[in-house]
Amino acid sequence: MVGVFSDAAVIIAVSILSGAIYHEAAYGAAGSLLNFVKVGSVAAGTFVLPSIIRGDYAPSNYLSFRSHIRHVSTLWNVMILFLLAFGFLIKVTDIYSRGSIILFYAGGLPALLLMRYALVRAVIVGSKIGFVSTQRVFLIGTERAIAVFMRRYRPWDFGLQTVGTAHLGALSTDGGPTARHRTVAADLAEAVDAVRLLRPDAVFIIAPWSEQAAIEQCIEAFLTIPVEIHLGPEHILDRFANVRIFKLGPMSSLQVTRPPLTWFELLQKRMFDVAIAASTLVLLSPLLLAMAFLIRWESAGPVFFLQRRYGFNQQLFKIIKFRTMTTLEDGDIVRQATLDDRRCTRIGRWLRRWNIDELPQLINVLKGDMSLVGPRPHALSHNRHYERKIALYARRHNVLPGITGWAQVNGFRGETDTDEKMQRRVDHDLFYIDNWSLLFDLRILLMTVFSHKAYRNAS
Repeated sequence: MVGVFSDAAVIIAVSILSGAIYHEAAYGAAGSLLNFVKVGSVAAGTFVLPSIIRGDYAPSNYLSFRSHIRHVSTLWNVMILFLLAFGFLIKVTDIYSRGSIILFYAGGLPALLLMRYALVRAVIVGSKIGFVSTQRVFLIGTERAIAVFMRRYRPWDFGLQTVGTAHLGALSTDGGPTARHRTVAADLAEAVDAVRLLRPDAVFIIAPWSEQAAIEQCIEAFLTIPVEIHLGPEHILDRFANVRIFKLGPMSSLQVTRPPLTWFELLQKRMFDVAIAASTLVLLSPLLLAMAFLIRWESAGPVFFLQRRYGFNQQLFKIIKFRTMTTLEDGDIVRQATLDDRRCTRIGRWLRRWNIDELPQLINVLKGDMSLVGPRPHALSHNRHYERKIALYARRHNVLPGITGWAQVNGFRGETDTDEKMQRRVDHDLFYIDNWSLLFDLRILLMTVFSHKAYRNAS
């Protein structure tokens, strides 16, 4: 329950502070603290109740901070929308001004994430020193399988306290099915007695999932005891962060992946993209017009360079860039730009150096072909080349391509003259897909403008 009270306390505190600070600055008085407490309490209830229902406050969820970023960001946006709608319906929006709401929205999310991070660190440290235990577990399997499990996963690091083990010797022998069944039954009889005595919270069956007969024997034996029963992890599942059991009628399946973004996350990202892209186009229109004039003044040819690229789900679209070269390649063979490429015009080299040639892609964003942030799309010929050479390369197309991305702001841009360079770029793109949040997008946009790495390797 610590997580519940900490979230509620943070939200109410931010409501009081944002309301008081804004009213002091705007009106010279702190305003009604009671009203700020009421608003904060409604917001806290709206935020905390869904988290309780979802089981987000279980101690096991505080062993990693990564999942909290997405969950908290999504729930915070839902809560703000509900708060605005609720205030409008009961006509109390005059009590809590728009300035206070903006401060509350801007300050609440980082405050909540900071508190969650502190709790996660406390739980991790506590689990390592034995102060926090999320579950007491009993392990059963072959001696080798249990040793590998302990060495690979180090269960004590995430709060699992191993209170006992039992070995299934028959799984490592070549005896027939009948002999194996009898040996497993004998081993299980001793294991069941040990579990009754030790009273763990859960039993983990550490055996390959292909050992169906032995696993069924284990489950039947432990069903007679009031304890959780878990199948130990298969190594293939370590590749996926959000594995879960999916139920559809009487059918159960193991879902190893899901679409990178939920419909609500897609809506958040799209609203963010449209708002930023439209306002940036308006603000930078004088600069864009000036660049267009300089491009036409320096060399003959169009202002814009259009090239086919693969977008979301490998759908073709035409990317829009300022023309920076004397060539307009868009065929089966496209030579990558290199440092000091002779095809670059003088103004084009400067545009590429400062990423200004990418700004017309704001139009692609408004059209829905691209996002502000995402994996950078490559020319079709480069796409086909690297799909054959780099595993999971095509997974970059599970989200909209971006004007900028996590790879670019970390310096992985420009010419990819070795497979290793492209592999590093793809690794960063896949990390972005698996860890998306609006805060992550905002961080990448800020780094695009202010980080020196974002301008490294420009060509």
